[in-house]
Amino acid sequence: MSFAVLASLLTVSMVFAKGPHGQAGKSNIAHLHLFEKDPSTWEIVEDGAWGKMKYNLAGSTFDFVFNGHGLESNTEYTLIYYADPWPGNHPGAFIASGTTNDEGDIHIMGSVDLKMDLPHPDDANHSPGQDGAPDTGDEGAKIWLVLSSDYDADGKKMIGWHPTEYLFEHNLITFDDTD
Repeated sequence: MSFAVLASLLTVSMVFAKGPHGQAGKSNIAHLHLFEKDPSTWEIVEDGAWGKMKYNLAGSTFDFVFNGHGLESNTEYTLIYYADPWPGNHPGAFIASGTTNDEGDIHIMGSVDLKMDLPHPDDANHSPGQDGAPDTGDEGAKIWLVLSSDYDADGKKMIGWHPTEYLFEHNLITFDDTD
């Protein structure tokens, strides 16, 4: 078995060990895993920080619960919709923020009126490969947990870059704003 295949199997088994992801059956509920990633390869860091978000796929508000683990203790983080390209304000969105406890865990929940579907049509991940957007092959929205000090909530954009301190999506998501 090649190293690449073995590494892929380990990554997949690590994701499943942390619970389900994607849509829960035929319900309106879905799960998204976020992971600490190596910014030089974008591979998941083994035994790194991670989180899981439960959210509704459709509704008048984006309803979610997020729990993160293994983060810097007593640090303020912000959960965002990052819309490509840099700095993420295409249009991007502030979802919520919170502070980790002494153990580096965080619990954030809410109901946010995003006033848009995810991904937004101006996000390069809305129609990959069209209008000059990178062809990633995937359509959907990126959800990140970033240091609050690296994000301008009013401008809905990144203002700093410390990727070893963030959690990045394992998969892209969609959300249908029904009003």
